Amino acid sequence: MKFFAILFAAYTLLAAGAGVNETVKWRADYEASLKAPDGWLSVAGLFWLHEGANEVASKTLTVHGGKVFLQGRRLQSDASEHPDVVRIGGLSLTIIERGGKLGARLRDPKAAARRGFTGCNWFPADPAWRIEAKWVAYPEPKKIAVTNILGMTDREPSPGYAEFIVKGKTMRLEPVAEDGELFFMFRDSTSGRTTYGAGRFFYAAMPKAGKVELDFNKAHNPPCAFTAFATCPLPPRQNTLQVAIEAGEKNYGKH
Repeated sequence: MKFFAILFAAYTLLAAGAGVNETVKWRADYEASLKAPDGWLSVAGLFWLHEGANEVASKTLTVHGGKVFLQGRRLQSDASEHPDVVRIGGLSLTIIERGGKLGARLRDPKAAARRGFTGCNWFPADPAWRIEAKWVAYPEPKKIAVTNILGMTDREPSPGYAEFIVKGKTMRLEPVAEDGELFFMFRDSTSGRTTYGAGRFFYAAMPKAGKVELDFNKAHNPPCAFTAFATCPLPPRQNTLQVAIEAGEKNYGKH
């Protein structure tokens, strides 16, 4: 029996080590995406468009009937699967849709935020923060209110909620469904102290057999932590946790 106990302990340590290594790789990939020439650190402007002609970065964008045109060609926005990218020298423009408004987002690989990026700050990776939660599905997806930093509110579909225990307290998080995954937005007792004040995000795979894995080691800041030109959603009120989630990404910058 002692042999099996030792074997089990060794297996547990190996599994924990593998989990930490996977988290380290995920964090490196996340930072690489931020630093990419078209990553969030390159976002250097956001221009809201009005009906008619709009001059943006030496281009004339024409809005007509809720659509944006450049030289007679309609530009697909980020509401589509394949938004158009307009190149202007080393700069680029994409069209965004938020709360019925249209905007043009400018990216510049030479943006100060990208040039001055010093790397993200993280809590140490800890397998204890990879939590298997109970999944409670709604009979039908429920529309929940999600407000962004501009005060625009959309109603997004939530398929259910995750229930779990942290430090002896039963917690609940309600995600929205996004591209075949669960997207969690939350605030906790660290928000505005050691972590970003507006909250943090993470994704999880769809539940299986009534369970869903919540990996708070991958909790990361919204783009608004890195640029003033993002339109981040805010965690729904019900996703405020009365506990300190000392895992994932810490504060960055002054946004």
